[in-house]
Order: sequence, then structure tokens, then C-alpha cells
Amino acid sequence: MPLLVVTTSPRVPPGLLTPAAWQALQRGRVLTGSESHPYLPYLEEAGIRVEVVEPDPAALVAECRDATIVWLAAQDGEEDLMRAVGRAALASAEPPVIEVVPGSYDLPGARMLDLVRVMDRLRRECPWDRKQTHESLAPYLVEEAYEVLETLEQGDRGALREELGDLLLQVVFHARVAQERPPEEDGFDIDDVAVGIVDKLVRRHPHVFSGVKVSGADEVSDNWEAIKAAERAAKGEPDSVLAGVPMGQPALSLAAQLLRRAARGGVPAELAENLSSPLGARLFALVRQAVADGLDPEAELRAAAREYRGRVEEWERNERRSGPGDGRRDD
Repeated sequence: MPLLVVTTSPRVPPGLLTPAAWQALQRGRVLTGSESHPYLPYLEEAGIRVEVVEPDPAALVAECRDATIVWLAAQDGEEDLMRAVGRAALASAEPPVIEVVPGSYDLPGARMLDLVRVMDRLRRECPWDRKQTHESLAPYLVEEAYEVLETLEQGDRGALREELGDLLLQVVFHARVAQERPPEEDGFDIDDVAVGIVDKLVRRHPHVFSGVKVSGADEVSDNWEAIKAAERAAKGEPDSVLAGVPMGQPALSLAAQLLRRAARGGVPAELAENLSSPLGARLFALVRQAVADGLDPEAELRAAAREYRGRVEEWERNERRSGPGDGRRDD
């Protein structure tokens, strides 16, 4: 007789089970080792009796000699128990067929719930995490953003996944800190953050969500800017093509974004000429040329910096290989 192991996800509301799981639960004696399993009330309501027993791998295997046994696994997966059951089955003279029946599957994004739960526990129980503020976390946010950028520049897709996780942690961390403030003091949580960006994306993509027709990506961009302008007007914010440009970003990126925004708004090109700082004006002119050529000046300078770093490292390797006494002056 088989041993049917029904698994469920802690990230799916209890009571939602796959048809295969419902069928399995009706095929034999149903056992579980978790008296607090969240599915027990729902199964009882459906007329399925579940016996709570002490997990015993050898006993489970023995039970299968005479009847089909259904094991409702704890939501942590009970990996150690399942390994022990597998060993007991291999040692049995009549090993049962063990079949895993998924009772529920995670929806896309469900593991975000795990991150929120872990962050909540860290905030409560870890002394370092507990004392952090928005201000103390700010350097980490910037650092993690640059580490993501570096993996993109290096084309390291494996590292990109890890660095995006580190950056995501910063978002969840800030939301968890904000959650401790009451709403009247501008408190919010991660759900408020998600709702805000979802609403914005839906609002600014009428061609996807509202049946608006567009001819291509350029019209999408134009619509986005028009909707942003309307949003600013509704909030009483200045109606400027430069509104919302973060002035704290690196200077090359800042200059490039200002120039692109100004160009879209029809700002006269001569306003970028004859700036008061001679060196700043020359640098600004270079950025302006890069933007006109469709280049990202920040990325171009970073690429040049990486190349220079490589040349310095190569020079250092050559210096170490050459060693003393080769005629070079030893500083």
C-alpha cells in the first residue's frame, strides 16, 4: 500500500487544496504530527478525520503494509522526518510506494511573505536591527544600489540575483521601521508601499489597463510624462519639467537627467551654455554631448574607470613579476 505525503504552503490561505490533495485525503487513514496544523479545522469541516500522532518513521512504513496511509506534512516540509521515512522504507522487507502530493502551490511573489516575516522577527529580536532608523540605513541603501549596478556592468547574472535581494531587504527594512509610527505620524507598512506602486503603475499605463491605444514606446513615454504632470498639478506641486529629479544623485547622472528632461520640455538649448564654473561648464558640455549622442555619461565614465583600474592592476602584476634589481628606481 502507498504512503501519500500531502504538502501545503504556509504562504497560501488554509483550506485551499488541489483536487489531487482532496482525492488523496479520501483514500486512506489520515495522520499528522502537527496538532496545530492550520488545515485541521477545514478538513474536519469537510468530514475528513485527521489523527495527530507522534512522528515515527518505522511505524509509518509498517502501517502501509495493510492500508493506504496519508501523511499531512507540517508546513515546514518536515525534511528530516521524510528522510527518516525514506531510510525506514529502504530497510523494510516490503517497502511502500511513497508519493508526494502537493496540496497547494506558492503564487508568484509568495516568498515575499517570508522576507516580511523574517524582517519582523529581526526588528523585534536582534539588537542591531532593532536600533536602526531611516537615517542610519540610508548609506546601506545607496551602497546596495551601486552593488546592483556593478553586477549589471560586469554581466554577472548570478550575482545580480543576490544583490537585488540585498537591495530588496533595504526596502522591506525601511517599511518595517515606518510601520512602528502611527498613521497620523506618517507611518506605513510594506503593504502600503506595494499599494502605492501598484496604483501608480496602473494609473500610468492606461494603454495596458484602460484600453488606451498607443503607437509605440515613444507615445508610452509621452503619456507617462503627461500623467505625471497632471498628478503634480493635483497635488499643488510646481509644474516644472524638472520636478522630481533627485538632486542627490551622482553629478554625471544628475546633469544627464536634467538635460533629458529639459529637452523633452522644449527648454532652449542655450541655457546650458556659459555656466559660471569654467570646469563645471566644460564637464556639463561633455555630458550634453553624450546625451545628444544617446550615451549615458555615468556609464561611459564608469567603463573608463574600470578600464583604468584594469591597467593599474596589470601594471602592478608586472611590477611584482619584475622584482627588484631590474633597473627601475625603488621608491
